[in-house]
Amino acid sequence: MIKDNKIFFAVATAAIVTIGGLYATIPTQNLLLPAVEAQSQTNTESTNMNSSYNNNTNQWPNIHPNVRTNFNQNVTFPNIEDTAFIHPFAVVIGDCYIGKMVMMSPTAVCRGDEGTPIHIGDFSNIQDGVLIHDLQTTTDIKNFDQRLFNKEGERISINDSRTVQEGEYSVYVGNGSSLAHDAMIHGPAWIGNNTFIGMKTIVYNAKVGNNVAVGISSVITNGVEIPDNKFVPPGSILTTQQQADNLPDRIGTPFEEYNKGVVDVNSKLAEGYSQEELEKMIIEREAQMELQGLETTIMSNNSSSATQ
Repeated sequence: MIKDNKIFFAVATAAIVTIGGLYATIPTQNLLLPAVEAQSQTNTESTNMNSSYNNNTNQWPNIHPNVRTNFNQNVTFPNIEDTAFIHPFAVVIGDCYIGKMVMMSPTAVCRGDEGTPIHIGDFSNIQDGVLIHDLQTTTDIKNFDQRLFNKEGERISINDSRTVQEGEYSVYVGNGSSLAHDAMIHGPAWIGNNTFIGMKTIVYNAKVGNNVAVGISSVITNGVEIPDNKFVPPGSILTTQQQADNLPDRIGTPFEEYNKGVVDVNSKLAEGYSQEELEKMIIEREAQMELQGLETTIMSNNSSSATQ
């Protein structure tokens, strides 16, 4: 249960509950769920609480802020849209934005704890075993450059004035994109809209454009930029820009419309799981409220009897 802004777990039958698409396993006998608007905010003087933060992310053990370090003085809670589904065995840490209708499957990880934001766009999906991690850009003694992208996919430096105007990201994933099972996206990385990243693919220090399809077990790194509308054949290892420029077009391959189906399936799953678990939570909460009301009545009656 949540008491004094801390989470306590008792040995009891567990239930999966949700508020605003966020999930955690908590004991049914301690099902004490405060209202969404009653968010506990600890360490507010030293914690960066995003203005768009709109969920009780600090309630759940699988969704929590980063720690303060010499390379990241800001402690930030994840910012997760209400319609996103975060499985209780997925993990979201630190400066991660998870957009609308995002499906985040079991064992997926979004870890934004090194000082630069991670952005996952609306209707994208993060499948089982996907790892997304940012990369530090500063320490207490120096800055590391060329580790940031803006929303448009341009490399920007720490001191670039555009970082204030356009935002800076260690990892940016656009809208309607798919990160398939066991893919690794490590900052600095930028992935466009309507792009499919195949199973067990690694994207590190690279940009993958819009409407791109990447086959399974590929590696994209070393500053490579994949142009829009390209197809990366399975097992490709791309380390030079010439390799990227010589890639075939996606149109005409079996992956021409593949991502559209993947996004549709995962959006429906996100919607379905969220509604199903919400209904379960409502039933559990109503039962707990009735139990608490009964206990209060009994205690009140006992107290009255003792004073007579």
